[in-house]
Amino acid sequence: MRIKHQESEGLRGWMAKHVFLLILIPCSILILASGVTSALILIDMIEEPVAEEPEPEPDPDPEPIVKYFSHLTGLEVENKEALNRPATCVMIENAPEARPQSGVRNAGIVYEAIAEGGITRFMTVYQEGELPDLIGPVRSVRLYYAQWAKIYQCGIAHWGGADDALNLIRYTAGFRDADQFFNPSAYWRLAGRAAPHNGYTNAERQKALNASRGFGASEFVGFPRAIAGKLPTRSEVKATTISMKISSALFSVNYAYDAVSNSYLRAHDSGGAHMDRDVSDVRTQNAPKVVIAMMVGEVARGGGPYINAVAIDTGVAHIFQNGEYIAGSWTKSSVDTELEFHDGAGKPIVFIPGQIWISAVPKTKAVSWQ
Repeated sequence: MRIKHQESEGLRGWMAKHVFLLILIPCSILILASGVTSALILIDMIEEPVAEEPEPEPDPDPEPIVKYFSHLTGLEVENKEALNRPATCVMIENAPEARPQSGVRNAGIVYEAIAEGGITRFMTVYQEGELPDLIGPVRSVRLYYAQWAKIYQCGIAHWGGADDALNLIRYTAGFRDADQFFNPSAYWRLAGRAAPHNGYTNAERQKALNASRGFGASEFVGFPRAIAGKLPTRSEVKATTISMKISSALFSVNYAYDAVSNSYLRAHDSGGAHMDRDVSDVRTQNAPKVVIAMMVGEVARGGGPYINAVAIDTGVAHIFQNGEYIAGSWTKSSVDTELEFHDGAGKPIVFIPGQIWISAVPKTKAVSWQ
């Protein structure tokens, strides 16, 4: 029995040893196979690298957007060529019989001064593209208007004028004379109004006159404007009503600031809004974006009991924009230099885009605001 027991123990030991080997050998084979497979995969990856996708070409930089702004109005224009379109300055009457005028509200700049006997007159400045279909009544020119007009290189549209003004325009290099006396086809008498309050012109006729007389590009700097990131001159002094005692109540004016349109509604002291009518007889109140009162001296003019406003000088300026008042000064050193406006610190005033209405107010008269 003991011998059998020992044999059984030996048999069990032999079986355990060989069973272990039977288990170990397949596992080794499996591990070896796995290693071979991994090696094959690695070799396959090395032998056949994955092709990289080419990086896409970067999109070309977009063309920069270039904007152009009128030297006259500060408003955006369609292209570079529009900056130097021929300019036209038109003398427009302001006697009560001439109201409502036409084309005044379309001007980039309006100059206002006394022409004679306390009666004020306007010089409206346009460039081709802004000229309206009805402009007038056209009247005679005065010296100071011609002095203001020179820098615009504009055709000066007028119906005659004072001798000193005509001599300056006709015999001084750089002026463009568009007098009705020599260019009658550019003007006509409007039915329904009595002479001399019925002389008119329009965009079509002035453009034709410019072409026939060779009045080409007009190159001028213009007033500084709040464009292309440039900020306008501001003030802490609010001014929503303005009164200018230029002459009698028929020609003195007042303005009421309209915050919605950021403009100044113009009226005469004699009563009623100052209206402008278009070719279809639609009437709109004049409402400039900027209002300026230039305080000017006056000198006697030969040829009668007339006076001239002193346009080449320096003086006080009362400036209104954005519902604010700016105390400033004006300077024009010669007929060939720009009219300039500066604030109390001597810095050029930067105006918002749109129409600027400049009134030459005698120094003896009053300008007030609140």
